[in-house]
Amino acid sequence: MRVIGPEDLEVAAQAIEDGGLAVVPTRRWYMVCADASNARACDDIITGKRRPSGKPLAYVATSTASCEERFILSPEAERLAAAFWPGDLALLLPWKNPEDTAQFAAVGSPALVTIAPGILGDLASTVKVPLAATTANISGDAGPNDPGPAITLDQVHAFLAVSGLEPDFIVDGGVCPAVNHLTIVDCFTPEARLVRTGLIHQRAISAALGTEIRTA
Repeated sequence: MRVIGPEDLEVAAQAIEDGGLAVVPTRRWYMVCADASNARACDDIITGKRRPSGKPLAYVATSTASCEERFILSPEAERLAAAFWPGDLALLLPWKNPEDTAQFAAVGSPALVTIAPGILGDLASTVKVPLAATTANISGDAGPNDPGPAITLDQVHAFLAVSGLEPDFIVDGGVCPAVNHLTIVDCFTPEARLVRTGLIHQRAISAALGTEIRTA
């Protein structure tokens, strides 16, 4: 694997298009990325992370318009997208076409969808295939010594050594400063529900919707 700078995203995108993996930074932490339609590449990530098969990877869309081509956005989802995308928000959205449920099984149904700022968003816009991403850490390890998802290159390498994953490229983004999750809102249900609070607070979600959001 090679460590590259953000200016070399094209080679990371090409690796993903060819069925490989890349690790990129966000302001939250480093993410492992693959072609969302490549079942083998996504399964490699899920296996390496020891991730439960029912826990989806995130689908990184490039724009609200591209998102609307594949997913059904309720009025509430549209308001949240307008307020917080690109940003630290993921929405659970239904697919428009039932065939996509099978083709993109790794991102689930409903799918966990985000539009990302920064390098992750740039990669999604550069790569010519749909992008899936997840945090660079072993899933389910919440013990007192669990460092959480990688926020430095050294932690990325430590995760890769344990997971056995061999990405083609790691994009060096220095230290990721925020160390927090995406906020997740379920927009698959008739009324939007807050699944997880992360960098975007529940009060901000409620303000954007114009009503108090309930928790799932």
